[in-house]
Amino acid sequence: MKNPLLFASALALVVTSMVSCKKEYTCECSKTYTSGSGTTTKDYSVYTYKENRVRAEERCNANSATGSDIWGDYSINCQIR
Repeated sequence: MKNPLLFASALALVVTSMVSCKKEYTCECSKTYTSGSGTTTKDYSVYTYKENRVRAEERCNANSATGSDIWGDYSINCQIR
């Protein structure tokens, strides 16, 4: 009777360790403008993801971008905090 219980406990431990833990991760983005007079960095946006860390980082990095608008060239850099 002890062997099936021990086996079931070990199996439950293995399965639990294989399941990724979903937590809330905050992705903070800043926007940096580059012009002839220098660079300016400002807070841009904040996102919250309820994912495992790897997936949250992937989604956060997908918000990074570069481009230009009427104020000049910019880059948006995002990272998990």
